[in-house]
Amino acid sequence: MTESNEKILSLKHMQKSFGDHKVLRDISFDVNKGEIVTIIGPSGGGKSTTLRCINLLEEPTGGEIDFHGENILAPGYDRNKFRAKVGMVFQQFDLFENKNVLQNCMIGQELVLKRSKEEAKKIAMTNLKKVGMEPFINAKPNQLSGGQQQRVAIARAISMNPEVLLFDEPTSALDPEMVGEVLDVMQKLATTGLTMVIVTHEMGFAKQISDNVLFINDGVITEQGKPEELFDHPKNEKTQKFLSNFRKMDF
Repeated sequence: MTESNEKILSLKHMQKSFGDHKVLRDISFDVNKGEIVTIIGPSGGGKSTTLRCINLLEEPTGGEIDFHGENILAPGYDRNKFRAKVGMVFQQFDLFENKNVLQNCMIGQELVLKRSKEEAKKIAMTNLKKVGMEPFINAKPNQLSGGQQQRVAIARAISMNPEVLLFDEPTSALDPEMVGEVLDVMQKLATTGLTMVIVTHEMGFAKQISDNVLFINDGVITEQGKPEELFDHPKNEKTQKFLSNFRKMDF
């Protein structure tokens, strides 16, 4: 973890409603270059919606998202330029079923970053090697386990050279025995200086890997802090109650 004071992302009083239902009421936090921020909290509390608003899969209904000091929600801001800088790894992998592993990791590079086929292939191979999926480059997604598919999805995301990589509960769709292999890959990525924002239910992992932890509940950040503070000495009652459910797992 190579955290710096260079602020990449800054959410300011972000809100999101679906009709009359307020999912996000007031979300404000900063992400510095090289920082690992994890977001924890109960299901339905607004964690995934926060990520989906950051990368504009959902349009926030209020507040600001600043990227290098510029509000990406302002009229006239080039959102495609922003989207090319922010990668996302989804719960359900979202690989192209009709393309093989290598093609999945090349297509975005060619279409969005306009890299040549040769360059895209070279970068894809490097990143597939990093996640241990180099032997499977000709396989289609349906020939792979969930853990393998998620590792390909991570290789695809980092092949786009994102400034920030978002992970939306990357292990929640996996069988328990596959969770470790994906967390191992993420742990290695964390040592490379990549800036990451991770929504996760894996408390031990969050405690180990994070520079900063946010507890989101009912659409607000109820508590945030360094992992050792938040996990070992939570101040807020809701955080205490939530974490007490994980105590028996000894994170």
